[in-house]
Amino acid sequence: MTEEQIFTIKSNIADIRSRMELAAQKAGRDPKDITLLAATKMNSAERVQAAVRCGIRCCGENKVQELLDKYAQNAYEGADLQFIGTLQTNKVKYLIGKVSLLQSVGS
Repeated sequence: MTEEQIFTIKSNIADIRSRMELAAQKAGRDPKDITLLAATKMNSAERVQAAVRCGIRCCGENKVQELLDKYAQNAYEGADLQFIGTLQTNKVKYLIGKVSLLQSVGS
């Protein structure tokens, strides 16, 4: 990744955190009690790794195969990993031991 791309990632994260802090204060909440979950869908392992290096501490994926591919490339190293979205029962076994939380609603 270029220095400009990394700078953009850092700037975007800082902007989001600033907006989160303002929203938390307006709601009377402690910003430290709110987790920023970066949806890493459709981003390369390299971009995910850069985001983690820039301060992202929690990543979320919504496609099992994409998660497994990036996981094999250590994309999420240094960050908590969660699965977000619809999940077929037969694919749960691939996530056990890799994600800390399944955020999914189904019938």
